[in-house]
Amino acid sequence: MIGYITLGTNDLERAAAFYDQILAEIGAERVFELPRMIGWGTRPGKLSLALIKPYDGQPATPGNGTMVALAAENPQQVQAVHAKALALGGKDEGPVGPREAVPGFYAGYFRDLDGNKLAVYCITKAA
Repeated sequence: MIGYITLGTNDLERAAAFYDQILAEIGAERVFELPRMIGWGTRPGKLSLALIKPYDGQPATPGNGTMVALAAENPQQVQAVHAKALALGGKDEGPVGPREAVPGFYAGYFRDLDGNKLAVYCITKAA
């Protein structure tokens, strides 16, 4: 249902370097680059995430209650993305591990360099 998600940034070059590395952990790569926007996807023609400098020229700010969830294939990918995000300067918003509220839900949470909140998750077989 969702075609793509955009996150605002005030420093496109810095943010792109961050996302190049964390999204590579789940097999995504840049699918387009424009002067104000860069997009990543896992398949040609299937954009999943883009960074943009706001068109109105105002500073980008993270939305309160807004979160983007990145789908991983397994717990190892969840761990790799979360660890990479923190190593690159992201802020931990919840350690990697199973979440009791949803059986089989394994996730980690972090904020990117602009303060946007993201989750990386996978569904494992419920115990």
